[in-house]
Amino acid sequence: MNPANPSEYRVRFDWGPMGLRTIAPHVDVVVIVDVLSFTTCVDVALGRGAEVFPYKMNDGTALEFAESVDAELAGGRDGDDKFSLSPASLAQASVGDRIVLPSPNGSALAFGAADAGAREVVAACVRNGAAVGSAFADDDVTVGVVAAGERWNGSTGPLRVAVEDLLGAGAVLSMFDRLDLSPEARAAAAAWHDAEPDILDRLRDSASGQELIDRGWPDDVTLAAQAHVSDLVPVLQGDRFTDRTG
Repeated sequence: MNPANPSEYRVRFDWGPMGLRTIAPHVDVVVIVDVLSFTTCVDVALGRGAEVFPYKMNDGTALEFAESVDAELAGGRDGDDKFSLSPASLAQASVGDRIVLPSPNGSALAFGAADAGAREVVAACVRNGAAVGSAFADDDVTVGVVAAGERWNGSTGPLRVAVEDLLGAGAVLSMFDRLDLSPEARAAAAAWHDAEPDILDRLRDSASGQELIDRGWPDDVTLAAQAHVSDLVPVLQGDRFTDRTG
């Protein structure tokens, strides 16, 4: 038995690529949580009626892919592109927009889960955590929730545990029967119950939240902290996310 893969529990929780590799082959559903900001972007864009195509990296191949699916490539926050990995920019999306979201973190985890054989790969955040958890709470499926975390020293550095992803995961996990949860999942759910009443302050005060605010994107943190505002359950279908409930 791998002690990091507590298979006696229906619902499990882990962090980053290594956590994904540990639990994804053993569950039916993998829920990816990257609150600041990939999975929040997915929820906001789908809520506006746009189509979202995740992509692992933002390089020349991303532009080629966007052209191949007749979609607009989201750029960096500091650029002049209409869309980026800023949830506030995705709030401008309209019905019919087709948007490629490059992300070496949340997007890469989503495709990694699909490659590992997960039956469903879902994007969750604070906004839709309750909806995602409720969608699977009463199903006879095994679920793995993976918090993306952040990175030290750029996208290829070691994992940095990020409290916003712990809380986003907890929002999902809090919807399950406690007896279904692994100890790690119970701890995440407890963290959510503690933070929920002042979730905006928690995200603003977090290291990632402070970084975004200092760089001039406080609206991204505000959007990410809007709990229970979305009923969407974004599921990866081939090369794009679609709403499972739609």
